[in-house]
Amino acid sequence: MLGWLTARVLQLEHLADLVAEHRDCLKASVQSFALGGQTIGGETSGLMGVVNLSADSWYRESVCLTTEAAIERGNILEAQGAALVDVGGESSLLDAARVEAIDQQSILLPVVEGLVGRSVAVSVETYHASVAEACLERGAAVINLTGAGEAPAIYDAVARHEAGVIICFVQGSNVREVQDLQLDADPVPMLLDYFGSQIEQAWAAGVEKIFIDPGLGFYYRNLQDSAVRVRHQMNVFLNSFRLRQLGWPVCNALPHAFDFFREEVRSAEPFFAVMAALGRTSLFCTHEVARTRSVLETLGVY
Repeated sequence: MLGWLTARVLQLEHLADLVAEHRDCLKASVQSFALGGQTIGGETSGLMGVVNLSADSWYRESVCLTTEAAIERGNILEAQGAALVDVGGESSLLDAARVEAIDQQSILLPVVEGLVGRSVAVSVETYHASVAEACLERGAAVINLTGAGEAPAIYDAVARHEAGVIICFVQGSNVREVQDLQLDADPVPMLLDYFGSQIEQAWAAGVEKIFIDPGLGFYYRNLQDSAVRVRHQMNVFLNSFRLRQLGWPVCNALPHAFDFFREEVRSAEPFFAVMAALGRTSLFCTHEVARTRSVLETLGVY
């Protein structure tokens, strides 16, 4: 018996109140794009699988330390249902080693070329304009932008290559130079301000494929308390539908919540996928493509 459950557990009444207050946002339409043979956005959703090329990355199942292993994992993720495979050469953990742009290129480019050569749609996580440019030249379909410090140059490169961009909310110049996160009871106004400005810049540069990502997979020093962090993440997930008023689909990175899931930590991302789905997420970024796909397909039976 779950005798430890309390009245604070998420209830239908909480969801009903949220919908009643923001019903217009729930009905807002957003753009849709073709990625990896799938249409994502509008009323359809998709999965983005993760390949980490840094040994510092926490999620061990996603870490690939050779080009061959990374390409193999990318192929597996696509076969499991990922429309997009996201590759990154630097961990966003607070204490992870910094990887210079030139070193990221040497790690990323063979993987991008290998996956593109196998017709896998590739996203590259970076905040460096030089890395973005080089990967786009090798055929990357999307830049997963984790910092606005070099955003204008990156938007220009994305537009020239007719690619897409995932604009991640980052409180700092990039994900490795973050401040404490501003924790508001209602996180949406802050997100709307940030995304509104970045979307304007991207659109002016000629970018036509835009996703917006609240940045829930990043590490802030004032979110080390697990309960505080998870409460914030769930709040953002459930309120993500309000970002649809901007007209662009929402991408959400699914977190792990190790302190709560412990030995069942690989079940965390599928759990958070339910929260994100309730918030009308269009693109689910996950290390657990097969598990998350099963959960979302089951939700679709309703």
